[in-house]
Amino acid sequence: MRVHDLSVPGNLSRVSWKLSRTVLRGGTNSNVGPLLVKRDGKAKQPYCFEVNDGELFAFAGLWDRWMSPQGEPIESCTILTTAPNSLLADIHDRMPAILRPDEYDLWVDPAFRDTASVSEMLRPFDAALMRRYPVSTRVNQVQNDDADCAKPLEREPSPAQSMLF
Repeated sequence: MRVHDLSVPGNLSRVSWKLSRTVLRGGTNSNVGPLLVKRDGKAKQPYCFEVNDGELFAFAGLWDRWMSPQGEPIESCTILTTAPNSLLADIHDRMPAILRPDEYDLWVDPAFRDTASVSEMLRPFDAALMRRYPVSTRVNQVQNDDADCAKPLEREPSPAQSMLF
């Protein structure tokens, strides 16, 4: 399955109602939570983002089954993105649209076509319900696919801090 992301800020007319809406699981309870990298010059610091205390959550997504020009069936999905909340704004210019649990059933209901309500679901997720923390750059290596990739980075105290204690 091909996975992409699609930003539809305020322009839901670009999204076909024939596409099926889906929820895509996010969170750190299985392996690695959503990660983003903040660049500071040449240095890159990866961060893990969580909802509440590492609870599972869902991204708003779309999926479709279509035929390629070669006649092969293709299943593809996309994670919808929106403007970043205050927790992500200094790292990236957009974030995944995260659904609240009470929105899951409505999001996947094919009869639900209220554009105003859909737009409300795609707003930036409340930053007060999220946290972020730096993680090791070992997450940048594909062979490292384990829970340690989401462990908070324990920073060494600076030399000035060490002299204080």
